[in-house]
Amino acid sequence: MSAALAAFVEGPESYDFAVHHAGIATEHLLKAYLAGIHPALVVDGRHFDSLLHATGLGSHAGPLTKVRTIGLAEAHERVLKLLPKKIPIDKKALEPLADARNGVAHSAIHDATQAEAVFTICLRLVDPVLNELKIDPDGYWGPYLVLHHKLVDEQVRQERVAAEALLVKARAMFEQRFGHMSGKELDVVLAAITSQPLLTMVREVQKECPACGSQGWVNGEVTLYADSSGLNSAYLVPYGFHCAACDLDVDSKLLIHLGDLNEDVLLDDDPYDYIDDEQPIGEDIIWGR
Repeated sequence: MSAALAAFVEGPESYDFAVHHAGIATEHLLKAYLAGIHPALVVDGRHFDSLLHATGLGSHAGPLTKVRTIGLAEAHERVLKLLPKKIPIDKKALEPLADARNGVAHSAIHDATQAEAVFTICLRLVDPVLNELKIDPDGYWGPYLVLHHKLVDEQVRQERVAAEALLVKARAMFEQRFGHMSGKELDVVLAAITSQPLLTMVREVQKECPACGSQGWVNGEVTLYADSSGLNSAYLVPYGFHCAACDLDVDSKLLIHLGDLNEDVLLDDDPYDYIDDEQPIGEDIIWGR
C-alpha cells in the first residue's frame, strides 16, 4: 500500500502502478482477515490439494507452491458476508477497483481519470479490515494519513451532495405529477401505483420514500443470520431503492446518506425457504449477529 500511495502522489504518469498495487494490497488485507479465521477461507474450494494444505493435511497434496487462492472479488465477497454492516463497499461499488487492478495486470489498460475514485474505494474498504485485524491505522497509513482523510472526506461529501440532488429532483417530479390533486384523490392514486414492487425477480420490501413520503421499495439480497442460540432469521440486506410516485432511484452507494434505507430489514419469511440442496446452510448463515 505504501508503494501504491507513493505512486499516486507522483501524478497521472504513475497512476497505473498506483491502482495496481492498491488492488493487491486490498486483496492481501482481505485475505489476511479470512486466513486469521481459518486458512481454508482463502483457497479455491474446487481445488482439493489447496484444501488439504489449508486444513493441515498438506502431506497428502502436491507442492505448497501449487496452492490456488481466491482473487480480490471473491475475497471481498467472503469478507462482506462475514462483516455485512462493517464493509461500506458492496459488490457493485468494488468494480472500479477490481477493473483497474485487473486491467493494469492483464492488459496494461486502465482509466486514469478514475484513479482518485479507485483509491477512495480502496481506502474505505481497507479501514474496517484494519480495525478487525487490530492494526493501528496511523501506523499503517503513515505519512499518507492526511491524504487518506482528505480523499475519504471528499468522497463522502460528493455522495451527500449527489443524494440531496436526487431528493430535490424527486420532490420536483412528485409535485409536477400530483401537486394538483386533493388529499383523497392523491391517496387513491398513490395506493395504486406504489402497491407493486418494481423488480419482480429480487426480494423487495416497502419503506417510506425520503423524498415524497410515499411507499417505495427497498430491494436487496436475503441473508440468514443466526443468534447465539442458533436460531436463524432472514434479513434483507439493501442495495437499492425505488419510488414509483416520484421516481427516486437510489443505488447502494448513496443509500447510507438517506435515513434508514441502508438498514437491514427483518423479514417474516421462513429462513429455511432460502436453504436448498444447491445452497448449503453454511453458505448463507452469518453466525454471531
